[in-house]
Amino acid sequence: MAAGGRAPRRRSAPGRLVGAYGLLALAVLLFAVFSLVLPQTFPTLANLRVVLSTNAITAILALGAMVPIVTGKFDLSIGYGIGLWHVVTLSLIVSAGWPWPLACLGVLAGGALAGAVNGLLVEFARIDSFIATLGTGSVLYAITGWVTGGARIVPGPGGLPGGFTNLTDATALGLPVPALYVTALTAALWVILERLPLGRYLYVIGSNPRAAELAGIRTRRHVCAAFTASGLVTGFAGVLLAAQNQIGNPSVGLDYLLPAFTAALLGSSVIRPGRPNPLGTVVAVAILAVGLSGLGQLGAEFWVTPLFNGLTLLVAVGLVGFSARRRLRARPPAESRGAP
Repeated sequence: MAAGGRAPRRRSAPGRLVGAYGLLALAVLLFAVFSLVLPQTFPTLANLRVVLSTNAITAILALGAMVPIVTGKFDLSIGYGIGLWHVVTLSLIVSAGWPWPLACLGVLAGGALAGAVNGLLVEFARIDSFIATLGTGSVLYAITGWVTGGARIVPGPGGLPGGFTNLTDATALGLPVPALYVTALTAALWVILERLPLGRYLYVIGSNPRAAELAGIRTRRHVCAAFTASGLVTGFAGVLLAAQNQIGNPSVGLDYLLPAFTAALLGSSVIRPGRPNPLGTVVAVAILAVGLSGLGQLGAEFWVTPLFNGLTLLVAVGLVGFSARRRLRARPPAESRGAP
């Protein structure tokens, strides 16, 4: 019983189901509506493959952005990072003549290093994560301009190695390979966050950094690791973007920042409401993908995409805040005060 003889309020079972799976139901509803409106083009296997292939990179980038959010930090450099790493990948293969596996490994190492720098700035220089990652993102964007000279990187007449382009062009089990990358990354993050002590440490840090320190959790080390993981995943997304586009565009990375960040935040309000989680992030990407695909097939203007992403981001932030307040109100009074 709570203080004063009153039992703490608990959400009903239907309320918990709506909170946990409401957005998933919304994704299914959107798919059903567009299928009825566009029966010849939308509910087809060809369209499903296109949606999975074109949104896999956004999903991977969103999963990378989600990891620092678990610790209560934000990585705004992901959009600049994917822009840099995809042109660096192509530059190493096309201009420097590196074997494509070595170029990919080099980019992954560079992405992890950039993420580690973000972690050091946030935890040791004590710079707010928004400011730190926005600053490093601007540096990455400047490096992108230096690498490309402001021009596109176009492969020669022989094109890119087949093994490299197959990273995104190949299919497996009837699905585009990028969709399997998303599945594997989601499963790996789910195991780490939900089944391993590391995941519990990260969630505790995000919920109460002071309590984490008092419990003996090395918060600085774990936050730096979270940013390093985000940078590594961003590097991987850059490699896939290079293989998919096969042309290095120095300005394309920023197009991925808003949808990826929106999905990472929106995912905090589904499956495990109030907690960033990989399954929720994938559901959020599905909502964005289904909505934009349907609107595109209906002939929506070009400005509808940023409008849809922006409104969805506002909804995501509102839902995350609402979920956090609901969880706080649902706690017993003693727990809310931090009493033993």
